This record gives sequence, structure tokens and C-alpha cells, in this order.
Amino acid sequence: MTHDWIALQKLAHDEFTARMDRITEWDQATPDADWTVRDLVRHVVLEQQWIPPLLSGLSPLEARRALAPLGADLAAEWRTYSEAATAAWRATPLDAPVALSYDTVTALDYLREQVSEVAIHTWDLARATAADDTLDGSLVEAVWTVFEPQRDTLEASGLFASPVPVAEDAPLQSRLLALTGRDARV
Repeated sequence: MTHDWIALQKLAHDEFTARMDRITEWDQATPDADWTVRDLVRHVVLEQQWIPPLLSGLSPLEARRALAPLGADLAAEWRTYSEAATAAWRATPLDAPVALSYDTVTALDYLREQVSEVAIHTWDLARATAADDTLDGSLVEAVWTVFEPQRDTLEASGLFASPVPVAEDAPLQSRLLALTGRDARV
């Protein structure tokens, strides 16, 4: 199945925005015990902030130097950097090389990674704010194609907790979350 990753990026951002708009308590805990809602949103905003300079051909070091400090209004910062990232993705050929901290990849590979990250963190934010945590089915299916082939390396990467045991016939969203160390049953 071929996925329209540009459309999925916009969908992931729309889903994150919908959950962010429900935030009433920025110091609320998230499914990641080390992060508050503020920490989670800040992390996602920072990831978006990197996208335009990296897609323009800057190295990670050059991109870091180009980043402005985030302001206190993280909702406004999200909107600014979400729009900038969306515009940058649309303007960049998907086969363009992008230098990341760990390798040089195609823009498509970086896009798939970023869509996946925003989708998973949308669920985290939804759980933290008692919002609807059901992700769009097409988004879940696409992100599954990114994470499932990495099943054996996700935990070893240090970016995710140990996978959560879940039945093979569990809903795809539950299996996806389980791969990233999240338990949708809790």
C-alpha cells in the first residue's frame, strides 16, 4: 500500500493541534513519566522547528545555530512551526538528501519518521489531557509500516520503552502503541 506522506503529515499535525487545543493544565503528567504536557509539546515543537533548516540543506550543526529560542506560548509556537514545517515538506522533493544527526536520508524517510513521531505524541497528549485518543485509521496504518519493520530495534534505540505485550488480534492502534512501549489498555 502506498501512502501519501505529505497528506499524512498534515493529518498528523491537525490531530496534534486538536489535542493541544484541549490543554488546560500544562504541568499535567503524560504517559512518559519524565515529561509533563509542557515538556511533550515543547519536544514536538522543537522537532518541527528543525525541519525547514534541515530540508533546506543545512547540516544539523548549522540548523542548530539557525534555531530561535522558543517563546513561552507553546500553542502559538506549535502553530508557527507546524505551518513552517508543512510548507517546507511541500516544497522539498521527496528524494532530496537530508543530513540528520545519525545519517543522511531521503526527505521521504525523514518525513515518515516525523509523521510517526507526531502521531505517537498525539496519543500521548490525548491521554494526558483526557481527550479522544483514537488516531485516524489511515495514520495508524501508515505509521505501522514505519515501526513494525523496526520491531527488534525500537527498544535498543533508547527512544522507546520496552514493547508492551498485546494480543496479535488487538486493534492496530493498540499494537502500534505497544511497539513503542505504550499500553493503550491503561
